[in-house]
Amino acid sequence: MPPSARPEARTYQVRTFGCQMNVHDSERMAGLLEEAGYVPAGERDEVADIVVFNTCAVRENADNRLYGNLGQLAPRKAARPGMQIAVGGCLAQKDRDAITRRAPWVDVVFGTHNVGSLPVLLERARIEREAQVEIAESLEAFPSTLPTRRDSAYAAWVAISVGCNNTCTFCIVPALRGKEKDRRPGDILAEVEALVAEGVIEITLLGQNVNAYGSDIGDRQAFSQLLRACGSVEGLERVRFTSPHPRDFTDDVIEAMAATPNVMPQLHMPLQSGSSRVLKAMRRSYRQDRYLGIIENVRRAIPEAAITTDIIVGFPGETEEDFQETLHVVREARFAQAFTFQYSKRPGTPAAEMPGQIPKEVVQERYERLVALQEEISWAENKRQVGRTVEVLVAEGEGRKDDATRRLSGRAPDNRLVHFARPEQPVRPGDLVTVEISYAAPHHLLAEGAPKAVRRSRAGDAWERRNAQPEPAGSGGVLLGLPTVGVPAQPTEPVGGCGVSH
Repeated sequence: MPPSARPEARTYQVRTFGCQMNVHDSERMAGLLEEAGYVPAGERDEVADIVVFNTCAVRENADNRLYGNLGQLAPRKAARPGMQIAVGGCLAQKDRDAITRRAPWVDVVFGTHNVGSLPVLLERARIEREAQVEIAESLEAFPSTLPTRRDSAYAAWVAISVGCNNTCTFCIVPALRGKEKDRRPGDILAEVEALVAEGVIEITLLGQNVNAYGSDIGDRQAFSQLLRACGSVEGLERVRFTSPHPRDFTDDVIEAMAATPNVMPQLHMPLQSGSSRVLKAMRRSYRQDRYLGIIENVRRAIPEAAITTDIIVGFPGETEEDFQETLHVVREARFAQAFTFQYSKRPGTPAAEMPGQIPKEVVQERYERLVALQEEISWAENKRQVGRTVEVLVAEGEGRKDDATRRLSGRAPDNRLVHFARPEQPVRPGDLVTVEISYAAPHHLLAEGAPKAVRRSRAGDAWERRNAQPEPAGSGGVLLGLPTVGVPAQPTEPVGGCGVSH
């Protein structure tokens, strides 16, 4: 009997690890499960009938992390007849049969290319009473054709491509996600327009290498044309994208960003290393001067842009001189924020077999110097925001101390996190509040004075509609395994296509 026909619907929970692509895939998994009749269990995994792990294979200890979580669930499953556990994502694509061998209580293993098979595999495992392992070697259906349970009522991911054609020596993702496959522009815009009709006012265009969009049809300006097209969608107030690659970042994209009012003055541009020698060993296909040239061009066209990045410390063969080159780029680029990682050897990548692996204590010492420098720069750049008036998109769950401080939180157009005093009138997530920045910390801004204006929005209306009726069994369908750093919810692991950089 299918789940939808049972007298009492079964509950599910999705635990997500990794990049935004995984977060977006988890929204699809939740949508598929709800279409099949399951209901969200929220954060209480002890009451979930189905627990799905959407895994990441980037970190060296990713498998230990997965098996630790699976081990914790084993006794709960043994005590709960009918409970099922599924494992999907990049680690499932990579390890396949090893998962059921090491954790025989897992019911379903599925890969990055066949997310849509999840409900069928669960039902087959239930009927046949044995584990189902199904790993497709190529994409069966573009993820955006699948049902979705969006994590936010006011902001949404829109995938424009999947896969990656790069061959970075530290990254295993292209081997697991496959070659880049682009969506048709008309399909992307149709999804954007449908989201806006539902109340969404901010979208983030998503791809493993987002600005390579159009490469499989030979149109190098397809991404800039897509940005401009988003500018013509009535009711769409904020457009962001992640993550671009310096190799494919062309002047027409900068021009489109500057000329399209709803494209936000924010850019995440992965650096990885400031040393041209290390970049060559990483197979990053750009060098220090090219990277700094992009930053200079963006600053010239969009002076108020906040630029963030990813940096790896301790890549094999990195010398102190190489590391000093990274510090030089950080000083020159003056990033608003940097996601910094200590190099993590990943079996299956060329870098794992390279000579010159750096001792842990050396990597740690360099990492601490980099973080200290970036903290200083982030704070200085945030101090430059004091006195500015910005319109903040009110977010849900951004400020962990909001209740204690009687503040609200959200993102400025440049994606900086702003905490601000509560207005006298009611404000909902998705509404927009105009505030004056009065204080800066390295990782957030504060507006202590009374807000200058409150703009109720269709997005706030959408949030209100969604929350008018409580979830059947909990607070939501997609439980993120990591803290959020933005809207939509973003884990603090890889930041995007080229953020798979640990």
